[in-house]
Amino acid sequence: MKIKKYAAIDIGSNAVRILVTNVVSYKKKTVFLKNALVRVPIRLGQDAFTNGNISDKNIKRMIKSMKAFKLLMEVHGVKDYLAFATSALRDAKNGSYLVEKVLKKSGIKIEIIDGKKEAKIISNTNVFDTINKEKTFLYVDIGGGSTEFSILINGKRNQSKSFKIGTVRLLNSKVEQVTLDEAETWVRRHTLMHERIYLLGTGGNINKLHKIANINDNSPISYLTLKALYNQLDALTYEERIVDLGLNPDRSDVILLAAKLFIKILNWSGAKDIYVPKVGLSDGMIRELYKRK
Repeated sequence: MKIKKYAAIDIGSNAVRILVTNVVSYKKKTVFLKNALVRVPIRLGQDAFTNGNISDKNIKRMIKSMKAFKLLMEVHGVKDYLAFATSALRDAKNGSYLVEKVLKKSGIKIEIIDGKKEAKIISNTNVFDTINKEKTFLYVDIGGGSTEFSILINGKRNQSKSFKIGTVRLLNSKVEQVTLDEAETWVRRHTLMHERIYLLGTGGNINKLHKIANINDNSPISYLTLKALYNQLDALTYEERIVDLGLNPDRSDVILLAAKLFIKILNWSGAKDIYVPKVGLSDGMIRELYKRK
């Protein structure tokens, strides 16, 4: 048996996280076992989408976080890592400056990836470990700054597209109607020819919605359940969602927007259910790193 530890650092618009995974090879079989996950609520998108630059305060927080992640990787004995930044740093005018600063201060090398690469990596995760790959899926990953769509047929990615529609952008009224219209057109065009399509939803918000709905891990969340859950959340204040539902402060304000967007996408695609495999960009990054090695 061979065991190697890899790490994925996902620098998103609403938070920064590191995933440490054991990659175990035994008798021609390889399994990926999550070992540790740390999430730091640095809302880079708040800066990037409203001011166009990452603030000095958040640059300092990023440097401290990357130093901490570096130490965490050392104590875990991580063999190698990838650090990818998505929508917030793509949009920030000083994104490259932040990357240089982090490298100099912490030794962590960050790569700013485009939406196409992000969609590809997300759709290459282990989503079919618990889900029937014979179904046709519209894979939807809603982040803070962007939403990635992929059509998956027989377990293979057929089409993918990234749109600047994310919960932090929506929160700050930075999503234009024309962008929503373009996303709707893309979804309708690529789902219309399929007799029946299902949604695969990833991201912190749909994971939390699935948990609040108290649904078994392998069971989907239905359109009607999600609509009822949206109404329940909408009836609560920001503070009540934190106290009554145990949501983190940086989740309580965006989860309602994510639920509303998923409802729109269900309507656009004609799907009735969302499967929630609880994987995302970090899981795809680990597999990307394993393939490179």
